[in-house]
Amino acid sequence: MNFNTDNCANCPAHNLSNLKKLGIDMSNYDFVVALAGNPNTGKSTVFNYLTGLKQHTGNWPGKTVTRAEGGFEYNGKKFKLVDLPGTYSLLSTSVDEEVARDFILFGQPDVTVIVIDATRVERNLNLVLQILEITDRVVVCLNLMDEARRNRIEVDARSLSKKLGVPVVPAAARQGEGMDELLKYVYEVATGAFICKPYRIKSKSKELNDAIDKLSNGIQAEFPDLPNTRWVALRLLEGDQTIIDAIRNGELGNLQQQKILQLDESN
Repeated sequence: MNFNTDNCANCPAHNLSNLKKLGIDMSNYDFVVALAGNPNTGKSTVFNYLTGLKQHTGNWPGKTVTRAEGGFEYNGKKFKLVDLPGTYSLLSTSVDEEVARDFILFGQPDVTVIVIDATRVERNLNLVLQILEITDRVVVCLNLMDEARRNRIEVDARSLSKKLGVPVVPAAARQGEGMDELLKYVYEVATGAFICKPYRIKSKSKELNDAIDKLSNGIQAEFPDLPNTRWVALRLLEGDQTIIDAIRNGELGNLQQQKILQLDESN
């Protein structure tokens, strides 16, 4: 199969087959957006503001974890918004973390919006950096700016954006502040108009970096269409059984094949 990714800058990045397995129906939608964040960051407020009454709830397949979905339109495109469980990390030590991690890794959403608390930025960055290891399609919603101002906390969103390599939007979702700018960046990242260059943590250990690079190169050679081989390598080194199983049963390979099919169908 021949395809040219240069002509598909505006193609959806999501993996349609895996989204179906995760119970997500993309009929009549152009892009899928994941909404992630720590608990108590106002994530539900952002979700409700963007989706209004166009939302419904259910459970993740095979899980007792509740899933909320909604939709919105922007610039003539239809977006499905999936509210992931609130988590502090993606290390898969709980069902919530496993659900959030698997959706970002296997569903490959066109954009992942990470809602963080402007009054506790440092505490929230752990999740942000973990997500940036998996995907480079991220918009950070710096929510609760009204609380930050009330507590005389100043956050330089422009500098934070520059350091993270992704858009950072100051917001106060309860008042609708910053929501228009958030929608703009979601659209631009989804369509490829804005190319993120996410910050990735590098270990000071040469031995570890060499091991990561060696594993990452091997994974890249086997699955050339994966966007997150370094993160997969890190999880393998940590003995993550879910990732080990995904390689053994071909799940990671399916990502590649489905992506090729999507590119062919769009040409």
